Amino acid sequence: MSTYVFKGSDKIGSNIYLYSSRSSGSTSLKDWAKSSGIKYGGLEVSTKSVSGLGLIATQELKGTDLLVEVPTDVAVVASSGESNNQVIKALFPASGPSLYESAPWWAQLSLQINFLHKIDSRKSVDEQRTIEMKPWLDSLPNKFSTPIHWNKNELESLQYSHMIEAVKIQSQAWKHEYNKLLEKAGGQSSYFENHISFDAFVWGCEIARSRAFSAKFAGSAFNPGPYAFTLFLVIAYVGLGLGTVEQAANGAGLVFCGSILKDFVLPKLAKTRRYVICPFIDMANHVSCGEKGQVAFEYFSNGYSLAMNGSEILNKDSELFISYGPRSNDQLLQYYGFIENDNPHDVYVMPPLREWNIEAMEKACGREFSTERIQKLDRAGLLGDTSNDDKIEFGTEDDSANRGRGVVLTRANGIDPAVMTAIRALVSSDVEWETAGEAIGNFAAENSGGVENERIARLAVKSALELELVTKPTTIEEDEAIIKKAFSKSKLYLMDENDLMAVRFRLEKKKILQNIINS
Repeated sequence: MSTYVFKGSDKIGSNIYLYSSRSSGSTSLKDWAKSSGIKYGGLEVSTKSVSGLGLIATQELKGTDLLVEVPTDVAVVASSGESNNQVIKALFPASGPSLYESAPWWAQLSLQINFLHKIDSRKSVDEQRTIEMKPWLDSLPNKFSTPIHWNKNELESLQYSHMIEAVKIQSQAWKHEYNKLLEKAGGQSSYFENHISFDAFVWGCEIARSRAFSAKFAGSAFNPGPYAFTLFLVIAYVGLGLGTVEQAANGAGLVFCGSILKDFVLPKLAKTRRYVICPFIDMANHVSCGEKGQVAFEYFSNGYSLAMNGSEILNKDSELFISYGPRSNDQLLQYYGFIENDNPHDVYVMPPLREWNIEAMEKACGREFSTERIQKLDRAGLLGDTSNDDKIEFGTEDDSANRGRGVVLTRANGIDPAVMTAIRALVSSDVEWETAGEAIGNFAAENSGGVENERIARLAVKSALELELVTKPTTIEEDEAIIKKAFSKSKLYLMDENDLMAVRFRLEKKKILQNIINS
């Protein structure tokens, strides 16, 4: 593992991206963009970004200025039920399109990227035209150091079992998907394995997870060909005396309606979701979740665009940022390789309520909790996952999802309201329980079980969070001291990048716990 030197940073909370610097060949990328039909103005790809390559304004940008337009032909796209004949013919000639079409979107994108990177860098547009993608491929990170690559000690230094489990599931899911593809492609020593190793597949998945945007509507690009040909047939039909104008108009109307239905209406009604990597646009780096990005990403039938969102002015020579959306630090670290200090969308996932230390809570509250009410909460599904089945369902949207139905704490709103409902019922006295009609739902509102019940419920939560915090191997103060030392201006301090990222991550989690305890 490489060791990095952090010296003299004025931003303790600045992002530290856990992948190698991108290619510095920004000139060749700009030339390629123009030759590929990508239109842009007011900005350029530059190495002036703190993250390596980024989009830098070459003039003042403001309002809703349109900055970049990328044709659909250049984008790398995955969608459920959508084939890619170029990849299928090369890698899965025997199994046909069904194997590729049924793969998760991130696996589809990985296959496409690896095909372009390992087999043929020319992206097929149609039977006559291809686009050379090598300059863009050369700009991609050549490796990542996200948690899926961390060793056991590095993962444990996160001090957060939910994230450790999420990375485990991610690793198993990606291996499962690769093995399934490998088996259908011919197994070991097949053309597939000789060109796309598991490590290469993982690299492609990380490119997909860190660079793709999603769009709900995925209509086809407008193709005037069928409409022009239909018009020609109408003219010929009437001109040659084969039928009346009305008959020709009826036929043309059916063709036009069918084309519009196929290209635009049906995809929208089906709510098809596309995942898109847009070369050039994908050079835009992330802005803090606490702020809005300066640009908006939009999808049209014939391309993708990046425009100013009208919220601010971007000065010349400033970097242009885009927001990845309301993502927790779990998602940011797992798929992008960084975290945000004081991330307003961050969460802390506690173990399910059934795993909380009931005895400690009873001691803190001065009450014994009714076994009958615990059983009723269990039957209502409010104690968390009851399954002991270790089988994992792969291919879900987010590997960091709360699969065990743990208790979710948010930085913005504290404890999950449904959990507070359960806890009010759990700690209720016999009198409070009877007054509420012996119904869990009647404890949903604050003070719904009475002022004393609310006080006891909050005391129970506080004791559980304090126990969670005190069992951590390090304290908030100790983690802050480590980070301060790592960014000290007074001297060099050598620290492994993964270790430092783990400390920053766990500090943010502990701050969520402490803030809720204090409130």
